[in-house]
Amino acid sequence: MTQAASNPAPLKPTINVQGAVTSKLVCNGLVKWHIVASFVWITIALLAGMLYGTQLLQINRFPGVEVMSPGRLRMVHTNLIAFGWLTNGFLGMLYWTVPRLTGQRVASHKLGWLTFFAWQAIVAATWVGLHFGEAQAIEWGETPVWIDPLVCVGAVLVAIQFYTPIVKTKERSMYVSLWYFSAAFVWLGLTYIMGNFFPQYVVPGAGAGAMLGLYIHDLVGLWVTPMGWGLMYFFVPVILKKPIWSHALSLVGFWGLAFFYPLQGVHHFLWSPIPMFAQYGAVISTIAVEIVVATVIVNFFMTWRGSEGSIKQSMAIRWFFVGAVFYFVTCLQCAFQVTLTFQQIIHFTDWVVGHAHLVMFGVFTFWLYGVLMHLWPKLTGRNWHNPRLNAWHFWLTSTGLLLMFLDLMSAGLVQGFMWKALTPWDETVTASYPFWLFRSILGLGIFTGHIMLVYNMIRTAFAKKVTHIDLDYRAYEPSVTEQVPATV
Repeated sequence: MTQAASNPAPLKPTINVQGAVTSKLVCNGLVKWHIVASFVWITIALLAGMLYGTQLLQINRFPGVEVMSPGRLRMVHTNLIAFGWLTNGFLGMLYWTVPRLTGQRVASHKLGWLTFFAWQAIVAATWVGLHFGEAQAIEWGETPVWIDPLVCVGAVLVAIQFYTPIVKTKERSMYVSLWYFSAAFVWLGLTYIMGNFFPQYVVPGAGAGAMLGLYIHDLVGLWVTPMGWGLMYFFVPVILKKPIWSHALSLVGFWGLAFFYPLQGVHHFLWSPIPMFAQYGAVISTIAVEIVVATVIVNFFMTWRGSEGSIKQSMAIRWFFVGAVFYFVTCLQCAFQVTLTFQQIIHFTDWVVGHAHLVMFGVFTFWLYGVLMHLWPKLTGRNWHNPRLNAWHFWLTSTGLLLMFLDLMSAGLVQGFMWKALTPWDETVTASYPFWLFRSILGLGIFTGHIMLVYNMIRTAFAKKVTHIDLDYRAYEPSVTEQVPATV
């Protein structure tokens, strides 16, 4: 942690009559509403994913309705997860963490609200545009071409908003979370421009394919990953009330990510016309980055060591713990599946789909759930309405995703070996049907858990009695005045 977090000064936060901490640094409203918006978008994304899955079972609830066709539902599912759910969640976390790590406010809360509403409009326009066929032929970059410049402007505004406190900070050294955040602001804009403009207007043919692979992977590796690592390095030590095990190891992970991740995008197009030297380089850099990822896993578990009881006591740590385990599994899997030998079998199969879900959902979404478990009572001033609902959400989601991963991995192996044996296509589809059916059943369980969490959040936010006073972040607050409400 920072020096201030390791040695809390005897400062007390200002507590308002609702029970939540009133910070001179942080606009709690921006944090809260980014979280609310993220849950609106993930709900729509999950519904789109479930509808797409049922259509693979020949259950089409919208026959002949083009705007609800499977291909468009799939694009809605992925884009709303990336830009609606994850990005909104990360922005909320940035508003909570960056001012506290720097001791400075963001550039402007008015700019924050402007960016918030503008971003929701961009996501909504993308959602509607994809339904009506306004999509680019760029995976994870299907956003309509007229929206792309707006996304770039949004990335610039986000950078201005959060670079301001980072530049102004009087801290003698930056905590590692700020390293990841600072780099991600630059990487987001560059990655988006590369993936959405160059293949569309500048680079044709196989070269565009190479850039597309680079964009797909860099969107995850140079935006989602540094955001996820940064929030994990901040919240886990705060929740456990102990410093991160190794600051030096966290910086090794940072430089390893910066060096190896941009080199591996072509591994999405192995056995393609892209020159083999680029494919070999992508394979080697992918294996190398899995070693880098191990620094994050080791740092988490060594920080957690001695706090084993926290898994039972803290739902937030439980989400971080399972996400870290899934991170290890998916990265170990990636080190093998990226080889040309594995690709002969699993290329274009459901194995890849299972791998993608374990990364985007099982790691970074799980970590955002952990942050939510920790922050929602602090933002609302109320303890969770029903902790059992949170437990049900955890078990339905974690068990459902694990089984879905195993199911899709098995489906991928069946498909790959049948394709290699030149089995007729219709027979491979028939063989895949039981796996798709099981996947849909598991998806229904995950969505049920999601509804439980949303219900619990609403009941918590609208509870009448003040039940939670946040004192965890007093070391970050410059206030020395305490106003205790009569209801406490």
